[in-house]
Amino acid sequence: MTQGPAPRPLSDEALSELLGKQRFGTLATLKRSGLPHLTTMLYSWDPEARIARFSTTADRIKVGHLRRDPRAALHVQGGDVWSFAVAEGEAEVSEITTVPGDDVGRELLGMIPQDAKPQDEEAFLEQLVAERRLVIRLKVDRLYGTALDIEG
Repeated sequence: MTQGPAPRPLSDEALSELLGKQRFGTLATLKRSGLPHLTTMLYSWDPEARIARFSTTADRIKVGHLRRDPRAALHVQGGDVWSFAVAEGEAEVSEITTVPGDDVGRELLGMIPQDAKPQDEEAFLEQLVAERRLVIRLKVDRLYGTALDIEG
């Protein structure tokens, strides 16, 4: 059996580009036991600030994990099964949006791509309050990942 090509590390720029292209990834938080808790999440990537933002509700287990231990990682699949990016850092959990159009509600609204903005913005902001939504901000201090160049 012949050995194929080795994975090649991706540059910081390529990793950031991959994070920007994808919309879904796996967020890893830490349980009390130290084992990871993995959740598939929709996210938005801010390459300049190096922050991945996630919308979630206050009652989710990941929120409790992050309040206890802010260390987290986001794994994002590349264009094929052989490429990926991981963004590691510390996460902060925002306050819950409590008034339609407050700062947290506006931040949540800003996470939605332009082509998917709600037609009734006020109703959307009211829904965020009713759902007790908040923002998880993963402040990334390390990026890593690889690609495997296979012809086929």
